[in-house]
Amino acid sequence: MTERWSPSSWRSKPVQQVPAYPDPAALQAVEAQLAGFPPLVFAGEARKLKRALGKVANGEAFLLQGGDCAESFAEHSADNIRDFFRLFLQMAVVLTFAGSSPVVKIGRVAGQFAKPRSAPNEKIGDVELPSYRGDVVNGIEFTPEARIPDPERQLMAYRQSAATLNLIRAFANGGYANLENAHRWMLGFVKDSPQSGQYRQISDRITEALDFMRAIGIDPEAHPEMRTTDFYTSHEALLLGYEQAMTRVDSTTGDYYATSGHMIWIGDRTRQPDHAHVEYFRGIKNPIGLKCGPSLDPEELIRLIDVLNPTNEAGRLTLIARFGADKAEAHLPALVRAVKREGRSVVWSCDPMHGNTVKAGSGYKTRPFDMILSEVKTFFNVHQAEGTYAGGIHLEMTGKNVTECTGGARAISDMDLHDRYHTHCDPRLNAEQALEMAFLVAELLKKERLAKGRPLVEAAE
Repeated sequence: MTERWSPSSWRSKPVQQVPAYPDPAALQAVEAQLAGFPPLVFAGEARKLKRALGKVANGEAFLLQGGDCAESFAEHSADNIRDFFRLFLQMAVVLTFAGSSPVVKIGRVAGQFAKPRSAPNEKIGDVELPSYRGDVVNGIEFTPEARIPDPERQLMAYRQSAATLNLIRAFANGGYANLENAHRWMLGFVKDSPQSGQYRQISDRITEALDFMRAIGIDPEAHPEMRTTDFYTSHEALLLGYEQAMTRVDSTTGDYYATSGHMIWIGDRTRQPDHAHVEYFRGIKNPIGLKCGPSLDPEELIRLIDVLNPTNEAGRLTLIARFGADKAEAHLPALVRAVKREGRSVVWSCDPMHGNTVKAGSGYKTRPFDMILSEVKTFFNVHQAEGTYAGGIHLEMTGKNVTECTGGARAISDMDLHDRYHTHCDPRLNAEQALEMAFLVAELLKKERLAKGRPLVEAAE
């Protein structure tokens, strides 16, 4: 693409997954209001994340990305944010100490409000209404009033994102993330879970290491990297009007950054090279993601990479593979080979959730844990066979004890799904299942490093 870019140049392109707002003037007024709001994140933070992802692209770190399928206004609470953040810390610690790899932590949080839909309408009985597109667009209640797209919801999404970010920053930098608190993270679901023994072993190793460091004169209080953590936010950027309103010029570089999240990504349904989403993404300087599904062929992927990362900057582009356990082996190798052949620097991450959704016999939409794990294993196997680096994992998960995905150590069955099925959209791994996945991925990381002859050195990050 050689045309001049601006934050609004996407408006001249075809666009997918855009809600039909009944009052364009009201939408324009909301976008104008958002354009005057303070940024949610800052350019310097996005650059720091890009450098961290550059290490992942070079095989020197691992990406953990995860969070809610879709955030909701109704479930916004300090307890839910704390439970999610605590689970994320636990998973990162497991991956760091058991997998011997520094972990880059990115949440699907503080902005993950919009959802793409396979159909514009949904039907229940004889009633057909517009599809639910996430709380930032319309309501989940199946009523004509709730399903009307309302631009005022974007203001609510902004304010909730700001509040969530405020609390997460406090947790990350105010002492909660201190490694000395590792035992305290074992609250509620962890102390009674099947993984409690494994987690306690890692927690004890951390405590022993900290005791040793203190004994030789290294005080964690004097080393911020041991008592704070870098945590970043991300979301799928579906509402380009919202993203345009939140786009700012960085005063230090003159570059444009999306300030709605540190990293934003293009979904599998909106990655057409000549369409609006790719047009918007090519001009911002944030680290960005691109979902890669079964319909993406190698030539189109290289074309997209050339548009989105023309300077081949390490850490700029994360390719998020989401095929399904039954399709990954057939589709992923060709994409990996093409990227390697063309010498493109990318982060390869595995989203094992979206391609493995099934309808249970009980009528609930679910994702079997074994299918999720199968796709993760295929992802690692393909990269090992191709001589490339399996750099990350992208999960839909919650810190709550829900029953939405079947299987796992507690063997949730189809008949258990009705107990605590709370998702607003797609089924999520509960806290125990997510932690179990972290242990299993850590073992795959360990095998990968041993296969490549890399020492298993415990990282302090």
